[in-house]
Amino acid sequence: MIGLRCLALAAILAFGGAAQAEEIVIKIENFTFHPAEITIKPGTTVTWQNGDDIPHSIVEDNAKFRSKALDTGEMFSMTFANAAVIGYFCGLHPHMKGKIVVKP
Repeated sequence: MIGLRCLALAAILAFGGAAQAEEIVIKIENFTFHPAEITIKPGTTVTWQNGDDIPHSIVEDNAKFRSKALDTGEMFSMTFANAAVIGYFCGLHPHMKGKIVVKP
């Protein structure tokens, strides 16, 4: 019994415990989302970070989510739990577009 507990503990330590959720950063620079398109697994958190000198916002194409206006250096995060294709744009500059593909 003790041997099994030690083996289980060794496995947890070797693999860093429970699986960590993935995090992705999309940078907003020069009126573009970089990268403009990403493919992620369910459970991944995406963070947009504004690197421009003017505000931007993140708006999902079907208005399922929307950030406030992000000033320079500010961030907005969303976690995507289900498989989907999500289009989004800047609410202040609608020509800025991006896409997130969530698939297992």
